[in-house]
Amino acid sequence: MATQSKRAAIEQLLLSEALIRSLPQEADSLLPISTGANVFLEISGISGDEKLVRDVLAGWLGQQGYFVQNEAAKASYRINAILSSLGTESGKTLVGIPEVEGNFISIGELAFYKAEHQTGYANLFFDVFELPSGKHIFRTSSFLAETFYNYYTAFLIFDFNRTNLIKPPRLHSFQHE
Repeated sequence: MATQSKRAAIEQLLLSEALIRSLPQEADSLLPISTGANVFLEISGISGDEKLVRDVLAGWLGQQGYFVQNEAAKASYRINAILSSLGTESGKTLVGIPEVEGNFISIGELAFYKAEHQTGYANLFFDVFELPSGKHIFRTSSFLAETFYNYYTAFLIFDFNRTNLIKPPRLHSFQHE
């Protein structure tokens, strides 16, 4: 399916919801620093989504009672958020005839059964350092979460999906009459 953005809406939701779900809801005593402490947040990883990750983690730390500072000089602790993985995986199963395009004839896909699976995955952990000394004081265990969106076609015309996304978009759901 074509999209004009870098990522389709489903993929964006899979990534952002996996990230949010990876963070514990009840974080009592998760970090060995007192609530109300000023912290400086650094993000590293391989995803290219550092702005999203920074904003989600800063919001989560704020909900836990920490004050996220824009400068390390104003903080008592530095929290390095290490993003091990933030991405999607996909796969497809087709029982039928795939789309055929040629010079003289084109035939659309005829799916007796088709399943398209897409999974979002987030894996991160925190390293906590004292400032200004830079002394490492704690590493959290990994925070992991998966989300999924599966789209099915049966007997050429019946389409349906299964997902754990909170509110996935529907194709053509915003058409004007």
